[in-house]
Amino acid sequence: MWRNTEAPADSFYEVRPECSDIPKSKFKIRAGKTLSARRWQAAFSPEGHLDIASVLSRIQRGGVHPSIRGEVWEFLLGCFDPKSTFEEREQLRQHRRVQYARWKEECRQRDSHVGSGKIITAPIITEDGEPIQDPLVLMEATSNGNAENNEHRDQAPLDKEIIEWKLTLHQIGLDVLRTDRTLVFYEKQENLAKLWDILAVYAWIDKDVGYCQGMSDLCSPMIILLEDEADAFWCFERLMRRLRGNFRCTEKSVGVENQLQILASITQVLDPKLHQHLETLGGGDYLFAFRMFMVLFRRELSFGDSLYLWEMMWALEYDPDIFSMYEEPGVATEKNEGSKGKVKSTRQFGKYERENMKNGCKSSEAPLPITVFLVASVLKDKSALMQEARGLDDVVKILNDITGNLDAKKACSGAMKLHKKYLKKAKKT
Repeated sequence: MWRNTEAPADSFYEVRPECSDIPKSKFKIRAGKTLSARRWQAAFSPEGHLDIASVLSRIQRGGVHPSIRGEVWEFLLGCFDPKSTFEEREQLRQHRRVQYARWKEECRQRDSHVGSGKIITAPIITEDGEPIQDPLVLMEATSNGNAENNEHRDQAPLDKEIIEWKLTLHQIGLDVLRTDRTLVFYEKQENLAKLWDILAVYAWIDKDVGYCQGMSDLCSPMIILLEDEADAFWCFERLMRRLRGNFRCTEKSVGVENQLQILASITQVLDPKLHQHLETLGGGDYLFAFRMFMVLFRRELSFGDSLYLWEMMWALEYDPDIFSMYEEPGVATEKNEGSKGKVKSTRQFGKYERENMKNGCKSSEAPLPITVFLVASVLKDKSALMQEARGLDDVVKILNDITGNLDAKKACSGAMKLHKKYLKKAKKT
């Protein structure tokens, strides 16, 4: 049952009464612009093929109605191929739910807290893999008050992978308890436990990245938008395929540094005076923009507006090959296999991708993500950076002051203009 299309956007993400000081969403549900439930249903053929071009056009104009956000995001993030049928998608969904259940059971066998409704908030093992016995280390999602961690007694020593994973579990718990706590949704302990479980499972299957702070902010909307835990996991997993490079750390560098360097190069080309000013202040490494990249503007926007920004970004960047790039081995249908290599209409691409194609950037090894231009547009729009910043502390304060005041639609428009301008300059040089 669809909600009234004229309802205020904030009413879909209820805030706790005592949190009256948080910013209101600027996102407005607009008839004729926002992708509505009726328009969404009409975009499918009787077999279930989705007219992705019409959907992208509508999202780019006015976002997605909150009542259908979860299912639309599954397509935007590449969980499903628009060319697939209802039946094919249902088979794939069931396959993924089974796969998630297997991974979750693997994790549960390694630590019985997974799937138990309990959230670990303090270390349960030492760095040598020895269990720490302390009944105070748990927050009970089931409120039975008798949690113990006895599973390691009389067991063989843990291997290095399991030790590394178990060492992250309490950090996941601490972050989960801090994530979106202004929302009524997270007053339910079962929702907190669901978020903890998904992040614990993800940390186990992606051993290169594991868990890093910030991932809970990226995963939280998936839990809220998709009722089934496995579906929420796969949406988060698809998002992480785009962003995991930001979280990969080596002894020499942090993954997001690459995007910060690209941001510096773009600002130098598009606004050399601003770049020179920031360099003079000691901010030439652009580390002050670190958070925007890591959690995709979750701190700069209200909850509802950050979701609006995300879906506009994904619609603008949409590439119809996204599903085939993300297929799991053995689950691609014959239809999907046969459709590879066919010439696609440019309408099936997002507006940002069309600009890249028009300017011959499509074949480049690492096309620039729209987030780089979004951050660049925020910096360029803050005249105070040039007029008032006399040190790095001022830069950080000015950028912190935009919290709740950033306009998602305006930021996307600014990013598109900068992208176009950058491509023209890049072509000349």
